[in-house]
Amino acid sequence: MPKILFQGELGANSHIACTNVYPDYEVVPKATFAQCFAGMQNGDADLAMIPIENSVAGRVGDVHHFIPDAGLYIIGEYFLPIHHQLLALKGSKLEEIKEVQSHIMALTQCRSLIDEYNFSQIVAADTAGSARQIKEYGDKSRAAIATSLAAEIYDLDVIKHNVEDKENNTTRFLILSREPDFVRYEASAHDDMIITSFVFKVDNIPAALYKCLGGFATNGVNMTKLESYQHESKFEATQFYADIQGHPDEPAVIRALKELTYFTEDGEGAKVLGVYAGDKNQRRS
Repeated sequence: MPKILFQGELGANSHIACTNVYPDYEVVPKATFAQCFAGMQNGDADLAMIPIENSVAGRVGDVHHFIPDAGLYIIGEYFLPIHHQLLALKGSKLEEIKEVQSHIMALTQCRSLIDEYNFSQIVAADTAGSARQIKEYGDKSRAAIATSLAAEIYDLDVIKHNVEDKENNTTRFLILSREPDFVRYEASAHDDMIITSFVFKVDNIPAALYKCLGGFATNGVNMTKLESYQHESKFEATQFYADIQGHPDEPAVIRALKELTYFTEDGEGAKVLGVYAGDKNQRRS
């Protein structure tokens, strides 16, 4: 049976994403993102399902630092609607809860619930791990914010459903592989949305980024994501991660990437990480 790994424990949202997209794969949980990328490099699994950003809480910061140099490729994306549940021991009542624990992003996405009931917050490494710990503690005054799947796995009650602040709370996942599986230009239908993901480095000088991005604007190429971070702990150069709509073999994209090359560090241009079909359930406009 092929395997797919994710960060977290059984019952996490990443677990749900894995089973939704690859129901025939065996899921392999890893405690940290570092272990996920190391596991892929070591051959522990065939694929990885990695969250990269959330519509409410923003980007998953650590991931951007691992992706460029991991030797892995992006072969797809998946958008998962996030529904948080307030979980507690069997028979617990809402008025008994004093403390709530979860991953920092889940706590951030449920501020209204926490403020309304004046819960003390405990930041944990994982949503599903929080559910497991609540079961182990055996304390009815403690609750976890996690998934319905976690409630089933760890035999907990859902004492308040869908406690997320925003109804459109969604997490975008990237599907990673050790082997490139880029969509072929001639095979991409006109009604399919092709995403090209890449990284590039610029010198930390005035207008460097402006010049790098100018080609995408003049050639009508839509950039849907741009993230920056310092490369190798240096202030002299900045690395960027970008997603664009379009295939690198399209004439407009060829021209845009060529212009970008002129202004990147040492003229090395863009390092393409993936060319893949966008999730059809997610509208980009």
